[in-house]
Amino acid sequence: MRRSALALGLATAALLVGSVPATAAAPARTEQSHADRCPQLSRDLPWYGHNRAKLQRTIDERGTCENPGLAHGRAPVAAFDWDNTMTKNDVTDATLNWSLLNDKILRPAHWRDTSKWMTPAADRALTAACGTSVPVGAPLPTSTDADCADEILQIRAEAKTMSGQEAFSGTWNHRRTVPEYAWVPQLFAGHTEDEVRAYAAAGRKAALAAPVGATVKVGTHTLPAYVRYYDQQKDLVRTLRKAGFDVYIVSAGSKPVAEVWSRAIGFDRAHTIAIRSILDDEQKLTYRTQGCGDMPDSQGDAIPYIDGKRCWINQEIFHIKGAEAWRKQDPAHRIALGGGDADTDSTFVADATGAHLVINRNKTEVMCRGYDNADGRWVINPMFIDPLPRKSGSYPCATQGYINTDGVLGPLRRPDTTVVPDQTDRIHG
Repeated sequence: MRRSALALGLATAALLVGSVPATAAAPARTEQSHADRCPQLSRDLPWYGHNRAKLQRTIDERGTCENPGLAHGRAPVAAFDWDNTMTKNDVTDATLNWSLLNDKILRPAHWRDTSKWMTPAADRALTAACGTSVPVGAPLPTSTDADCADEILQIRAEAKTMSGQEAFSGTWNHRRTVPEYAWVPQLFAGHTEDEVRAYAAAGRKAALAAPVGATVKVGTHTLPAYVRYYDQQKDLVRTLRKAGFDVYIVSAGSKPVAEVWSRAIGFDRAHTIAIRSILDDEQKLTYRTQGCGDMPDSQGDAIPYIDGKRCWINQEIFHIKGAEAWRKQDPAHRIALGGGDADTDSTFVADATGAHLVINRNKTEVMCRGYDNADGRWVINPMFIDPLPRKSGSYPCATQGYINTDGVLGPLRRPDTTVVPDQTDRIHG
């Protein structure tokens, strides 16, 4: 009996001893589980000041780290502008430049048909520069016709003809559209979306192959030849997704173009919001674009531009319809994190409830909001490649910080209606 008891005791001890490694390994499993729930932004990629920590705070607060049951509820939303926010340089311009160098713009019957806001002066300038010898619907020889390429580029970039005359006039809501932005997809009318995607892909290949700082001559214009994805932004998107966020692009560019560039970092078409052209019976782009909220389809009255970006986010992500899509929503129906670089992004980035990321390109309204930092959650970062130097003088926030619907500049106000004072440029290259 004693031997049996002793044997039983030794066996029990052996079992206890054998259980020690398993018990010791448990914390490692718990730690791994915590790491899975709390994905971290890379420490190998530099951010300005404490910006990485500020963004990480929002990722942790709103994502799976502090909300382990997130998979069973509504995912928090992050939304980013594309051009000069996710990339250095403008992918819409890269596509247009390549298309002009490769004769992909089709001659319209009348240039004034391309935009309802086009002035007679612009119509005359384009007609004179591009001629009428090319049949309607055939490619214009912009690779060799510098005058034609120049007029198109000048109107796209400056909303003026080469002689300095206004290219657009009339009435539009300056917080919902801008004619020269809407004009880019209108220039591709007559092509299918797949054809525009092919042009964007060819332009993308050329822009990624060009060295940083390289330029290209189109017509007589010397333009940036290169585009680069920002590594920090790619890492931010990856980390957000790992933390359970639903991440979108919202761009004032043409949707087929944005889709080509966004696809490379995991965005599908449903998560790429941009200007949507109306297609004709042959599935070719027309001069008309889809409306938003209570605004019908038109020639570009409601594109993802300033307040238009809010409308498209509300409509496409939060399924808010009609006039209500233009209004600021309750926190449960707003994005958690927004990122942009220009005044066209100021409304939706300000709508974010967790963090407002701004890439500093010295654009007045968005920088005034960022430097005022009313809720303490604005994150301003210089451009990651070739950042701008400090802006001289101050941003005129108190007098010209807000773009009114009629285009007149006025004072920028906080949500409590107090005026934002002028701001100096404090975060720069």
